Amino acid sequence: MGIETLITFGIYLVFLMGIGVFFYKRTSGVEDYLIGGRGMGSWVTALSAQASDMSGWLLMGLPGAIYLYGINQIWIAIGLLIGTYLNWKFVAKSLRRQTEETDTLTISTFLEKKLGDNTGLIRNFSAIVTLVFFTIYSASGLVAAGKLFETMLGIDYQVAVVVGALTIVFYTFMGGYLASCWTDFFQGALMFGAIILVPTMAFRAGGGMDGMEAAMQVRDMTMNIMENGGEKIGFAAIISSMAWGLGYFGQPHILVRFMSIKSVKELDKSRLIAMIWVFISLGGAIAVGLTGVSLFATTDMMGGDAERVFIYMISKLFNPWVGGVLLAAILSAIMSTIDSQLLVSSTTLTEDFYKYIKKDATDGELMWVGRICVVAISAIAVVLALNPGAHVLALVSYAWAGFGAVFGPAILATLYIKGINWKSVFLGMLTGMLVMLLWKELGYGAYMYELLPGFIANGVSIFAAEKIFAGKKERKAVQG
Repeated sequence: MGIETLITFGIYLVFLMGIGVFFYKRTSGVEDYLIGGRGMGSWVTALSAQASDMSGWLLMGLPGAIYLYGINQIWIAIGLLIGTYLNWKFVAKSLRRQTEETDTLTISTFLEKKLGDNTGLIRNFSAIVTLVFFTIYSASGLVAAGKLFETMLGIDYQVAVVVGALTIVFYTFMGGYLASCWTDFFQGALMFGAIILVPTMAFRAGGGMDGMEAAMQVRDMTMNIMENGGEKIGFAAIISSMAWGLGYFGQPHILVRFMSIKSVKELDKSRLIAMIWVFISLGGAIAVGLTGVSLFATTDMMGGDAERVFIYMISKLFNPWVGGVLLAAILSAIMSTIDSQLLVSSTTLTEDFYKYIKKDATDGELMWVGRICVVAISAIAVVLALNPGAHVLALVSYAWAGFGAVFGPAILATLYIKGINWKSVFLGMLTGMLVMLLWKELGYGAYMYELLPGFIANGVSIFAAEKIFAGKKERKAVQG
């Protein structure tokens, strides 16, 4: 990359860190630091929710999969689009109301208070799950950051991971939730512009539709979403890909955006903004992968890694100044997710553990505990991300499945089943976790995404357990 690109990129990094410093002076209490004082507007809520959702997966993972395997990978995007809408429609308002009624800042404490669990089992289990999977999820973002910095700066991958981590940690450490949301807002806008501009230019440079079709024929790829390498895609494969959409109901870094909006009335507007953003952005990511086929005949032209197709496309098509801005969009996708994940992990450690250990902790103390937790989680994620052979999509897939299988049915049941027994929900969460892990470890994930069996097992367990507990209540009432 030229010096112009690095200057542009550097200015953007300084801008993000400046936001962290700005909100450091405007964060007066732990609720401000962890959830923005429940005062976020519709635009910031919408763009920050979707930017933190899509991550480096949008600009690296999905285009790379489309480049390698073809348009049949679109079923993942379709599932995500449907899941996004359902999450905004059926979870956002209820969660915003009920978390304020229970005065809770995390999913773990919300489940505990709403369900009336006095044992601490749900809170502790939920908190541990959150920390484990967010550490893996954050590592996926650092892998993407490492690939970006390695390609741009020509530095060792492992050094690049550390550089990316330090940048993200700085503004999250300083400004907390407010800095996270506002950086996500700007990053979401930048991602949106880049995902439209880059594939449009690539389409023209690659010879339009004729050039793309010719290149795809060489690779034995088609524009038929029902085919993969000339063979028909089975129904199970389609359902497996679309099952990604089920994960939305259990993603803490997205759900916390609903909790932080200043008014339930703002959520309809936020949903409209979010759906437009998601529809266009997913379409753009697919277009990047397809147009990349006509620009790069083999992955060797991209350093041997298909997930770098967007990076190489920018360097090939744009002058260094514009290239710096567009590359910043990739970093935006990465940062907007990691900062949210680090903050939710920090909130979990602060609210679900430290606050229960030291009940008389002051707001100032809790804020600094939160900041220290950001650094600690980041350090663990860096260690996981140091493997240069790690793939963004694989790490995201595992963490996404974990959250969806454990929290998805639990959140829906808690929000919509009045008087549900906390033991039913806890049993469902345990079952969802075990089925998801076993499905993955036994190798069945090659046939069906582990999120789906985990989600179903969780839901069935909740329903069955609730029937059992309801029967016991009736028998006791009759005996009494």
